[in-house]
Amino acid sequence: MTFGLIRKGAGILAVSFIAATAVAQTAGNQGAAQPAGPALNIPQDVNFVGARPEPNVVRATAIVNEEIITRTDVDQRIALFLAAQNIQLPPEEMERLRQRVLRNLIDETLQIQAARQREITVEQRQIDQYYQRFAENFGQTPQGFSDYLRTIGASERTVKRQITGEIAWAMLQRRLPQVSVGNAEVEALLERMLARRGAAEYRVAEIFMYATPENAQQVRARLGQIIEQIRAGGSFPAFARQYSEATTGAVGGDLGWVSPDLLPPELAAVVQQMPVGALSDPIQVSGGFSVVAVTDSRQVLTANPRDAQLSLMQMSIALPEGTTEAAARQRAQQLAAATQTMGGCGGAAQAANSVGADLVSNDNVVVRDLPPQLQDMLLGMSVGQVTQPFGTNQRVSVLVLCGRDDPQTASTPTTRSVAEAIEEERMGRQAQRYLRDLRRDAVIEYR
Repeated sequence: MTFGLIRKGAGILAVSFIAATAVAQTAGNQGAAQPAGPALNIPQDVNFVGARPEPNVVRATAIVNEEIITRTDVDQRIALFLAAQNIQLPPEEMERLRQRVLRNLIDETLQIQAARQREITVEQRQIDQYYQRFAENFGQTPQGFSDYLRTIGASERTVKRQITGEIAWAMLQRRLPQVSVGNAEVEALLERMLARRGAAEYRVAEIFMYATPENAQQVRARLGQIIEQIRAGGSFPAFARQYSEATTGAVGGDLGWVSPDLLPPELAAVVQQMPVGALSDPIQVSGGFSVVAVTDSRQVLTANPRDAQLSLMQMSIALPEGTTEAAARQRAQQLAAATQTMGGCGGAAQAANSVGADLVSNDNVVVRDLPPQLQDMLLGMSVGQVTQPFGTNQRVSVLVLCGRDDPQTASTPTTRSVAEAIEEERMGRQAQRYLRDLRRDAVIEYR
């Protein structure tokens, strides 16, 4: 019997508030490819002329089209990220994070300005609604959440500004020129999907960093530190947004559903061997290093076992403050022993009473909504069986499987659904091109 700590990734505040915003992703794009354009005339042997200027990007404030981003803005966003991830960074990583946060704030400012120019208004009630949802995710009222933000060096204002930017950018994208999708390409894609029925696909997320032969070891080490922080409970999407140098960093590193043949060989070989929920070590690819996470797997046009709906009972023992890990482990063993002879879900109430455990039942739990460690365990269980204990020094729990409804055979996609998927991808690419234009045309002064 093992006593594990099941931790779902934190960092809600560092990831997108709106899931459909800025989907900029091309299957297999590892961040090394650059937009097509005129070749730059850069000599192989670079000789600098004059004194080296102090890099602007390390400065703490900027003026974006006459709108000021203050040092306080940067500091509060950093505090928000660190608190959400519950981590501390060494000074050199803090400086890199500061630079990335400043770049994100500049993009956010450009997005809000562009929406304002098109007379797009985000209503206060929309902002308040999203803010309330985040407060509830933290188990707090909006006022309590505002008080908490002040204790960590952040503020209600910085969170609501980020919410405003996300909503405004989503509204603006709907006003961009509509993309067109031809019937012929929809039919061609549908035929390819049907031809690949049963083939394996993986939902992959990536953090990519450029590297040269000279700094390869430093980049690998830096990614190693990020991996340690994610494995300690950090949010992969949050770290991808802050550190990934691929275009997919804007959407938390999400590459979407990809087949192995569309990935670089170095990544495909690793992804096919990874269980769902696993995180790779740094992988050297063309132009740098990648870290990948497999968040889901499926077979094309085949029912996915992770869509099964479970009927579960959760037995939990609340532990008093100050409980040691050894004491928590002992209580977990007592809980496990009580479930071994209870005879399935029918005896759960009596077993729970015998050890002073709380009992909660839920008949509508979808497998994929559970932490990856529990998904694999429950998919291999029969009705009446119990998971291994899991939890923290505050609470230990087990899950009892009382029923399982497997998903029906996956339905064949319609031409409409395929067309909508193509449109969504193209709209995401269009939004990224528009943001690049905004950056190019912006007047940005660093102070």
